[in-house]
Amino acid sequence: MLNIAVMVSGGGTNLQAVIDAIEAGRIHDARITRVISNKKDAYALERAGKAGIEAVAVSRADYGTRDEFDKALLRALDEAAPDLVVLAGFLVVLSPEIISRYRGHMINIHPSLIPSFCGEGYYGLKVHEEALKRGVKVTGATVHFVDEGCDTGPIIMQKAVEVEPGDTPETLQRRVMEQAEWKILPETIDRIARGLIKLES
Repeated sequence: MLNIAVMVSGGGTNLQAVIDAIEAGRIHDARITRVISNKKDAYALERAGKAGIEAVAVSRADYGTRDEFDKALLRALDEAAPDLVVLAGFLVVLSPEIISRYRGHMINIHPSLIPSFCGEGYYGLKVHEEALKRGVKVTGATVHFVDEGCDTGPIIMQKAVEVEPGDTPETLQRRVMEQAEWKILPETIDRIARGLIKLES
């Protein structure tokens, strides 16, 4: 059984896609043991609760220093004893200690075809705003392993999505979620659970 910890900051649509895929049997032999958010009011925590998954908030505001916050995040992860950590819209730069501890066992979903529209400052609607501003005809989503850089880890899976005439950042964001993110994130986790994608030991 693949034990998964999911880290989120907002609504948790990708978390929901994973929950639904596990319940539908599209992800085999895996379970989410804990959802961790850096925001106490994140709707993702409610999604976890509805699915009977333990959910915890580790808020920066509750800690005097960034180091104390980082240590609390690491404790929250370690307590979940995950085989795989999934960053599903987690908008916190992780400490080198956390990345080192879970190297090769941590993946992230990003709403573009890396290396386009990624790196520092590229998250949420900003990614789609920039894609439309640049005039690209194709965008998409990427699942990659996490390393010390921002969206720089080895790419695992990508899926392209066409940009349509009249797209707004909001309509494009929704299509990328529906056609790419919600498909390749569960598929990647399933492949890991079935041993088709190897995690570093």
